Amino acid sequence: MAATIWIGGIFFAFMALRPAANVSLEPAERIKLWQSAYHYFFPWVWVMIAVLLATGYTDLFVRFDGFDNGAIYLGMMHAIGLLMILLFAYLYFVLYRRLSLAVSANDTPTASGEMARMRPVMAINLTLGLLITAIGIAGPGVF
Repeated sequence: MAATIWIGGIFFAFMALRPAANVSLEPAERIKLWQSAYHYFFPWVWVMIAVLLATGYTDLFVRFDGFDNGAIYLGMMHAIGLLMILLFAYLYFVLYRRLSLAVSANDTPTASGEMARMRPVMAINLTLGLLITAIGIAGPGVF
């Protein structure tokens, strides 16, 4: 469920909020909307990361006997999950921080530049999230 919330939030942002904001709002207002949406969404992502780490490692070592069980898909999910967390940490601690500072300073051009840097990171995490979901569903039957 935690993965669904995280990946679903990214999907909503890309597929619904972004097009709606681009059509409906001027650049300065659009940037404020995004900064505000991230302000509410990103703490939830941290909670979901904590849940995913706790449940994932519990499952890995209690249910599946760790990495030594020969299940390649578990190692793939582990690596992709850690990459997603690292990308999110970069997004949050570097890019989102800069975006928030620019919004606070009413510096729309700088904020727009930070948004442009955030988009590919979000797109990569969405792609990785969909991939990890597919790997988890396919599981040992494929990997």
